Amino acid sequence: MNKFQLPRVATPKDPLRLAVLISGSGSGMAALLSHQQTSNCSHLTKLVVSNIHGVRGLQRAKNFAVRTEVVELKLDMERTTHEDLIHEILELYEIEAIILSGYMRILSPTFVEKWEGRILNIHPSLLPNFPGAHPHKDAIKAGVKKSGCTVHFVDSGVDSGVIIAQSEANILPEDTVETLQNRIKKLEHVLYPSVIDAFSEGRLEIIENSKVIIHDR
Repeated sequence: MNKFQLPRVATPKDPLRLAVLISGSGSGMAALLSHQQTSNCSHLTKLVVSNIHGVRGLQRAKNFAVRTEVVELKLDMERTTHEDLIHEILELYEIEAIILSGYMRILSPTFVEKWEGRILNIHPSLLPNFPGAHPHKDAIKAGVKKSGCTVHFVDSGVDSGVIIAQSEANILPEDTVETLQNRIKKLEHVLYPSVIDAFSEGRLEIIENSKVIIHDR
């Protein structure tokens, strides 16, 4: 049996209500917000949540007139308490799906279970290769010829959820971590919104919890 509980099929007139979770500059989030405002898509970002005060992504969200919340993990706060606070805010805003965009925390199995099938992430490598926090450095060090980005469902592991889609980029001999990161970011800003389109329109078909087919419109 398929364990995923995918969200409802949305329409431009009744878009899927998204929350984007960030921890930094929010460049991917900004690309998504721009896509939503310039295309007739079936999803809408109602809320941006950061776990860090003062990051650039918060101002970027405000520039798009999107509501923001900051939920910091304080020193004396349990991880589950932090996630419970986030969950309460998501329910308050009637959020239907979560988009991770540079969110630098691993979500607990308890939180993921509540949202399974309704949390997406994008990772800057061709998973399952080079998961974790330093994929560009790891790819260059390994001497591979290609890298890229991967959109996947979130599970309780580290970048280990079911893969939805990938885009590839060549690794050039002269590449540094920064140049490779910049090239792959351009791919991310195209791939992620397009996958979220398919996700919100009910065009993802999950086969045996291990493979995803994206159907055309």
